[in-house]
Amino acid sequence: MTQSEKPAANTMWGGRFASGPDAIMTAINASIGFDQRLYAQDIAGSRAHAAMLAATGIITDSDAQAIREGLLTVLSEIESGNFTFRTDLEDIHLNIESRLTEIVGDAGKRVHTGRSRNDQVAVDFRLWVRDQCDAAVAGLTALMHAFLAQAEAGADWVMPGFTHLQVAQPVTWGHHMLAYVEMLGRDRSRFADARRRMNECPLGAAALAGTGFPIDRHMTAAALGFDRPTANSLDSVSDRDFALEFLSASAICATHLSRFAEELVIWSTAQFRFVKLSDKWTTGSSIMPQKKNPDAAELLRAKIGRILGATVALFTVMKGLPLTYSKDMQEDKEQVFDAADTLMLSLAAMTGMVSDMTAQKDTLKTAAASGFSTATDLADWLVRALGLPFREAHHITGRLVALAESKGCDLPDLTLAEMQSAHPNINQEVYSVLGVENSVRSRQSYGGTAPDQVRAQIARWKAALA
Repeated sequence: MTQSEKPAANTMWGGRFASGPDAIMTAINASIGFDQRLYAQDIAGSRAHAAMLAATGIITDSDAQAIREGLLTVLSEIESGNFTFRTDLEDIHLNIESRLTEIVGDAGKRVHTGRSRNDQVAVDFRLWVRDQCDAAVAGLTALMHAFLAQAEAGADWVMPGFTHLQVAQPVTWGHHMLAYVEMLGRDRSRFADARRRMNECPLGAAALAGTGFPIDRHMTAAALGFDRPTANSLDSVSDRDFALEFLSASAICATHLSRFAEELVIWSTAQFRFVKLSDKWTTGSSIMPQKKNPDAAELLRAKIGRILGATVALFTVMKGLPLTYSKDMQEDKEQVFDAADTLMLSLAAMTGMVSDMTAQKDTLKTAAASGFSTATDLADWLVRALGLPFREAHHITGRLVALAESKGCDLPDLTLAEMQSAHPNINQEVYSVLGVENSVRSRQSYGGTAPDQVRAQIARWKAALA
């Protein structure tokens, strides 16, 4: 039979069914519309399986050679766009096996010996998600380098640090950028850790109980780059933890991207003017000619919705399933495919924006000095220099803030006499801690905002990513 001679119904199941499925059943049952993305993994798994079957004497070397060559032909047809995916064959596994049999004859019918579609899809999907973990690590590494470049350029630039989006204390631009490097570093480690945990091969678990054929699961695991075969056949075909972990790591990562996207939206407003985004990452308005909208950042801010939705969807699918495989699990792939595509696009876009944005140094410095941002420095000075309990120092500082506010000035603008009205022992030395540069330089604790600490952390991350 040639590829163009298509049967009316799927006969790959065998003789159990006398008639073909209803058209609606075919539509709801078929997954080829999306699982064709697994073609490379499916062919790799089949080639490894066929080599093992020959090595263990289960099939002949000539059949194994025919299978290997036929699978390469199928791979070439798919990659060149000359392969016809058939809905009546349900999924990528049967589509490839059917075409393989058309090419090599009876040898193609032997490729499924000692396995099931249950362990076949488990290994295909695991290989695909493993590749996506690698891609996420690479994308995160590139984004971290972009943040490190920003941190290094502004290691000693002063800006306001916020709590409740209110000015709190002065920090450095470099320190703020490094906060995202830390977040992304945790994301990177989550993907790497998930990859290590998923790197076990389910192929050979067959439908659910293993197989009576003398297969060598260690051989196929090694051929596919896994550390070892999975140890329990029931768990092997029913496990989707690897996909849930990938989605969970993606959702956390997308949350971090969304947080910085929100800051870009705020920082690029006329009210803040902390950063400028180029025309590459902004759009105009159809009616307001002055507008320069941070649409890329806004879209990134929203992407968490898609990824978190996919995560919740797969958790919901898996939560009530008895062992082992159920058809519900066919609903796993579209969620993961979409989340992976969304994450990689988001990482690439964020890397472009971070590399492209221009921090406005003078505006940042002016903002850093606003809102009585050195009040905590004043309270700390009262503790260090005058030996006051911190709670008393806090109260005195609050009185001075109220005084400055009533006068319409900032703390450094108060006279010494006005300072001494709150406590008679305050002296001229107090002004040394009220400048924003002095404030950030004083934060020398490990992980603090002092420029020396910032540069040390930049060096640490550069070494870690090298």
